[in-house]
Amino acid sequence: MATVPTLRGELETSALGFTLMHEHLFLQTPALYDNYPQLFDREAEVAAAAAFCEEARAAGVDTIIDVTTVDLGRDIRLMAEVAALTEVHVVAATGVHLRVPNYFRRKTPDRVVELYLHDINVGIAGTSIRAGALKIATEEYEPDELQLRAIALAHRASGVPIMTHSNPFAGSGNDQQRVFTAEGVDLTRVVIGHSGDSTDLDYLSGLMERGSTIGMDRFGSGLNASTEERTATIAALCERGYADRMVLSHDTSPHMQGVPREILDQALPEANFLTIPNIVVPGLRRLGVPENQIEAMTTANPRRIFEAQGAY
Repeated sequence: MATVPTLRGELETSALGFTLMHEHLFLQTPALYDNYPQLFDREAEVAAAAAFCEEARAAGVDTIIDVTTVDLGRDIRLMAEVAALTEVHVVAATGVHLRVPNYFRRKTPDRVVELYLHDINVGIAGTSIRAGALKIATEEYEPDELQLRAIALAHRASGVPIMTHSNPFAGSGNDQQRVFTAEGVDLTRVVIGHSGDSTDLDYLSGLMERGSTIGMDRFGSGLNASTEERTATIAALCERGYADRMVLSHDTSPHMQGVPREILDQALPEANFLTIPNIVVPGLRRLGVPENQIEAMTTANPRRIFEAQGAY
């Protein structure tokens, strides 16, 4: 039976259940709390994040994929403290976002690939918690090809799936696919994230026709498209026959750069782990999306992505 590493140990992929594919437990500025420890009450923040997850669990969420990278302040021990207090399964990631550390800017990707493979095969930051996903972010018209190549090489060497941050308005999902294809990546093992920012059905269909799954995420973010527009786009793509190539998420976090939760809730009341189970899924039903397609996007597709294992 195929398994995936979580913060609490190996989990059979059959037990992933309802999965949010692009989330975070903590989004932090690296070194902020080292320099200003008065800004972070660790015990309180861990309890709040666990409660955030438990609310999602009560709404039917079983698993979240935490795609926090080192330049987004990934703290694996902090994440593990949350995992110990919630029944929600959490899969950690390795990779890099947009604030690429200077060490990663090299002539060849070999040393960076070594770091990723250590996270995947040995453990993150001196722990035995292994990464179960690879994360990469590109936005501009000229992608950072070295970083994309490093992710592609780490994927080919490990079989761990790739989750991206893309900008559909710059067409960066196409650029990501181009570089991955040149490196021999099987695009069916790639999730092009933030595709749900766009309502351009032809662009989104093109990504899926080339094999990738698209992340219909950022629900509740207040960015680019409303919840209603995002839901309608998913329904339209389901009507075109693409339910088997979409996954859902919010790209949010219980803790976002130290901004008090009450302020976030006032500004972005749907930026939580509840919007998809409580608002989006019922909205899809009202638009006529059948249950088997909803189950595909929330459960079967994530499981398929994590069951495609092995180096190649």
